[in-house]
Amino acid sequence: MNKLKNYFSKVDITLWVSSVFFIIISFCIFDRESYLTLCASLIGVTSLIFNAKGNPFGQLLMVIFSLLYGVISYSFSYYGEMITYLGMTMPMAVFALISWLRNPYKGNKAEVKVNSLSSREIIVMWIVTVVITIIFYLILKHFNTANIVPSTISVTTSFLAVYLTFQRSPYFALAYAANDIVLIILWILASMLDVRYVSVLVCFVAFLVNDIYCFMSWKKMKLRQEQH
Repeated sequence: MNKLKNYFSKVDITLWVSSVFFIIISFCIFDRESYLTLCASLIGVTSLIFNAKGNPFGQLLMVIFSLLYGVISYSFSYYGEMITYLGMTMPMAVFALISWLRNPYKGNKAEVKVNSLSSREIIVMWIVTVVITIIFYLILKHFNTANIVPSTISVTTSFLAVYLTFQRSPYFALAYAANDIVLIILWILASMLDVRYVSVLVCFVAFLVNDIYCFMSWKKMKLRQEQH
């Protein structure tokens, strides 16, 4: 227990406890049935706290979250989200986990070595992102996906996020934050039809706050690593 207290700062603990509190409260008010949603939300927000520390355990939790979230998305015919998380985010989280484990900072397996992308890598990233977006748009259109425009944008931001995570770039957190905003819009639309999905909406609001904090943490971590 003392090791955990020393590992996580007061800000880390406060943010995690607050996120868990609001997720549980929203579940009790608006849902009270879908424990799968509650479980996914708690796992997801916990993964973000570990991600903020550059800890590979966060990627392991993200693999589990992606699986659960894919099931939740299927329940509301958000096939784009289901395909994105099961077919892209989850496999890429596995690759990111391997990448983070293979690149510890000075042998510390609890902290990944922060990386910077070259200009060439950035150009390649955007080209691949455009291709992925077009392919997924056609797939989503074929399946008559609900709210296809934000679903397609979600694919774009999700791919950027998982690619940058694999590359160990601090900007993966900003890409996830952008994805959170898209998902907040998607689940607002879903909540208008079924109030139970408000709990999912609150989950991604919590994710947005945590991803912004994660980006700031990684910028500090990168600066510290470069100075040492």
